[in-house]
Amino acid sequence: MIELTNVSKEYVVGDGLLQVLKDITLTIKEKEYIGILGSSGSGKSTLMHIMGLLDLPTRGTVILDGKDVSKLTDDQLSRMRNKHVGFVFQSFNLINNLTVYENIILPTVYARDMSFHIHERASELLQRFGIDDRKDFFPNKISGGQQQRTAIARALIMNPRVLLADEPTGNLDTKTGNEILTLLEQLNKEMGVTIVIVTHEKDVAARTHRQIFIRDGTIVRKYL
Repeated sequence: MIELTNVSKEYVVGDGLLQVLKDITLTIKEKEYIGILGSSGSGKSTLMHIMGLLDLPTRGTVILDGKDVSKLTDDQLSRMRNKHVGFVFQSFNLINNLTVYENIILPTVYARDMSFHIHERASELLQRFGIDDRKDFFPNKISGGQQQRTAIARALIMNPRVLLADEPTGNLDTKTGNEILTLLEQLNKEMGVTIVIVTHEKDVAARTHRQIFIRDGTIVRKYL
């Protein structure tokens, strides 16, 4: 599904270089449920951005669905990201002047993809996540848990191969956070969605099937 080989990422800062990732080699298989655990500044979010084609490595190779992404044009990268990868963020990243329903179908507008029944797919997700009665509400009129459910539905509207979740429970209380984690577990088990959770919380990572610990831009431990 995703293969990273000797991936490094550097940024120019003043007259020097800031090395955020250092020779990361990692394989994520189809239908896996993985946690990437690290403290703030460890490089875990940068790693997620590279896995999700939001950024490219300075060195190393990234293979997604059998394709070397370094050989793709910007347009090809955008299409591949839209088709194969769904994103869920701590801050939900919903558009406040769009309804819940409009937020969910937004990726299909960007993709201009009419190859499946968008409204039926959106209705299915609304019902699955228990927010059908909120479809005409704006994000600031629903709870944090309902906003994150909306964000997950949006991430799944294009039937992506992999879902990348960056601190998906970070803005939620413990009860609601556990509900979101249970929802992600069900998506992995029942729908076979490959899920990668990026988190600094050990108890969140512990609920995944495989955990990877990253520190100072390097993988220091992989364990089951």
